[in-house]
Amino acid sequence: REFIKTIGFSAAAIGASSLLPASARVDRGGKPNIIFILADDLGYGDLGCYGQKTIKTPKIDRLAKEGMKFTDHYAGSTVCAPSRCCLMTGLHTGHALIRSNGRVPLRPQDVTVAELLKKRGYTTGIIGKWGLGEPGTTGIPNKQGFDYWFGYLNQRHAHNYYPEYLWKNEEKYELGNEVNHIIGGRDRTPGGVATKRVEYSHDLFASEALNFIEKNKDKPFFLYLPF
Repeated sequence: REFIKTIGFSAAAIGASSLLPASARVDRGGKPNIIFILADDLGYGDLGCYGQKTIKTPKIDRLAKEGMKFTDHYAGSTVCAPSRCCLMTGLHTGHALIRSNGRVPLRPQDVTVAELLKKRGYTTGIIGKWGLGEPGTTGIPNKQGFDYWFGYLNQRHAHNYYPEYLWKNEEKYELGNEVNHIIGGRDRTPGGVATKRVEYSHDLFASEALNFIEKNKDKPFFLYLPF
């Protein structure tokens, strides 16, 4: 909560202020670039930078070493949507609107970290899983302070790494995958199981993230990466 008052936000992950050497960094008037990576169901103790000895995580350990490591930083809830709502708004679940995994969108009056950073001159982007507003609602990222958005709006849709489409801003981005939406006799649209795997969503996310960084590297930016 204190961090969101200053420039930032609140939840569970690793933030890398910059992966560039000091000699290559651009003077942005004291405003660091912020890359916030959120991983579903990853506990802090699963990473080498927090003491993990069994599983090697050298790339993430490097992010922690060259960026920022949080040692007193918690998810806002035990389930997806309310936890992400806490992250985006800086509110705990007693004050936040979204308190379950129902399809409840953020409202126009809800203030997100992206909106706060835009007021400070940041370009804002999200690439990955949103879960805080369905298509056509007030909760989509482009209506909640993000200049650029690419990924899954719906949480059930995000259960499939090979979907038929993703969202790019407010338009569907069609992919070459084919999906069976009937699971156990129930229609799980827009989720389901891929029957033809062509394009892996997280490869696309990585590529989009690198493009966003390259495009905006000379100005302050906030990139939220909920893989």
